Amino acid sequence: MRLANVTALVTGAGSGIGEAVCSRFRREGARLLLTGRRERLSTAEPEDLYVPGNLNDETFVADLARQAAESLGTVDVVVLNHGLQASSPLTEMTYEDAKNVLESNLLSAFLVMKHFAPLMPAGGGSFVCVSSRLGMVGKPGEVLYSAAKGGLIMLAKGAAIEWAPRNIRVNVVAPGLTATPVIEASIQRSADPEAYRRERESQIPLQRLATSDEVADAILFMASAESSYITGAVLPVDGGYTAF
Repeated sequence: MRLANVTALVTGAGSGIGEAVCSRFRREGARLLLTGRRERLSTAEPEDLYVPGNLNDETFVADLARQAAESLGTVDVVVLNHGLQASSPLTEMTYEDAKNVLESNLLSAFLVMKHFAPLMPAGGGSFVCVSSRLGMVGKPGEVLYSAAKGGLIMLAKGAAIEWAPRNIRVNVVAPGLTATPVIEASIQRSADPEAYRRERESQIPLQRLATSDEVADAILFMASAESSYITGAVLPVDGGYTAF
């Protein structure tokens, strides 16, 4: 019960890492406020508060914070797990596509941090930003995604310093390739799924993909009091990928 009496907002809660975070947090005693783009969330429990909407829209984010204040009073933990991945050569990406990637991964996180930091109690709170291994290293075809996730890391570091006097901690978990439904679907779309899977795994020192539960455990650590003297940190959960 590491999150007993804790209220937590989890964005991107619908599947994969977000779903695993919600399950883990519930088992640790947290009360959950969830948000995502889906009108209904099949994985939500009756005790959860689910509010669908677009985090790129500041009006929605401000309203979400208002609802949180009315329903929960304070929010102790915010897990910023939402995002959008787009693969395209840099010279072939349109400005609108690039703008969408930056808004969905970086500017929306800024909006949530802006509106939810004031809801954290006087004793402090914890933001956990879910970035990516590609926020730490570059990769052809993923340039804008890397820029957005790298920007998220620096947003977290800056906020960690700015909010340290209020005891609001801001940390980053940077997953590597994770066996989520989205990644599994992309593998199955390849001409030879098993060969493609082996090729991707061969690029990882531990020779396998992460599980969503492994990433959720790292997020739980950063959210809980067990990391009470950690802020502005980036925790890679990537099987050694960024150690190259």
